[in-house]
Amino acid sequence: TDLSRRNDVPLIAETGTTFAENAALKAIGASNYVNDLVVADDSGLEVDALGAAPGVYSARYAGEGATDAANVAKLLEKLAHAADPRTAQFRCALALARAGKLIAEFSGSVTGTIAADPSGSGGFGYDPVFVPSGFEQTFAELPAATKDQMSHRARAVKQLREFLRQNDAA
Repeated sequence: TDLSRRNDVPLIAETGTTFAENAALKAIGASNYVNDLVVADDSGLEVDALGAAPGVYSARYAGEGATDAANVAKLLEKLAHAADPRTAQFRCALALARAGKLIAEFSGSVTGTIAADPSGSGGFGYDPVFVPSGFEQTFAELPAATKDQMSHRARAVKQLREFLRQNDAA
């Protein structure tokens, strides 16, 4: 069940300084309102030349309510004078909780570089400028199935699934 659609579960503030902290805050907080396991995530882009920015501010890099295009434009502006290769990574943190207690945490990442200009119409967020290692196309140019197999979120979810199998669904 998507908890963001339930009126009885409040929006949990993302006040952490890392993806893992934000995922844990959301999972633990929401698990106080649900009588079941809760999985929450936080993810974003870290660019090495920018000291891992935008990081936990990825969704609002260009300000609260910023569009994907505005965030990408700000990123490219900040990287205008950065030397190649403009290395970066997408990171995802997942947290599993029940009854207000953190059970486990998982993480996934995918490395790559930031392209000089956006390209492609697939995906969302920074996908039009993120070129994963080993590819020449951006995430927005790659087939969805290819991206879904290698993404930071897919890698974290794979760990979660294995944990649930080994622990009989916790």
